[in-house]
Amino acid sequence: MNAVLVVGATGTVGGLAARALHRQGAAVALAGRNAERLADRSLLPDDCPRRAFDAYDLDGCETLAPWAARSLGFLDRVVVAVGVAGFGRAEDVDEAAAEHLMTVNALAPMAVVRGALPLLGAGAAVAVVTGRVVDAPPQGMADYAAAKTALAAWLGVVGREQRSRGVRVVDVRLPHLEGGFAARAVTGSPPKLPPGADPAAAVERHLLAPLAGAPGSPHGALPGTPGAPQL
Repeated sequence: MNAVLVVGATGTVGGLAARALHRQGAAVALAGRNAERLADRSLLPDDCPRRAFDAYDLDGCETLAPWAARSLGFLDRVVVAVGVAGFGRAEDVDEAAAEHLMTVNALAPMAVVRGALPLLGAGAAVAVVTGRVVDAPPQGMADYAAAKTALAAWLGVVGREQRSRGVRVVDVRLPHLEGGFAARAVTGSPPKLPPGADPAAAVERHLLAPLAGAPGSPHGALPGTPGAPQL
């Protein structure tokens, strides 16, 4: 049985991952930024330990994996699905919004993984959601794309560093999904977007399958709609 920490469990992607892993028989620890949603047993597995966190508290993010390992008895899988969208030309994004985008989309996931690595042994795996925006950053999303690209570059190096230990690091480059992520941007307004991919199907094929070691598309990515910003 796997013991899994899901960070971002109160979001669409993290919640789907947590429920699927629980159905598969994994022991799951839940960490989420929305304390009210985290406490709702009808939305998340009822018997899972849970902990609220603040993405701006990087020290707190680094303690999530040790907490999960204590709660579950051990830890061999980590899913990190946290992020926030932001839109606007570079000159229109103020420094507070730029800092927020970099902290939530890059520094917080890095801190979670940094805290998890010393606890993981051979055969363990970490899956972190970045996005297809890394492959083709569109205009009007410079700060968001920069944060996700920084995270992707960091994960690439960490993956090479951990290979000798037998720990897999999966960069999950999901496309634009249905679910309202773009509408909750911290700055700016999203452009008109085509219909997004089905979240449940994308999570199953391109996050959970690579996490389990099953074959998947490169980086866990799902082909997006040509010409559409991939979040």
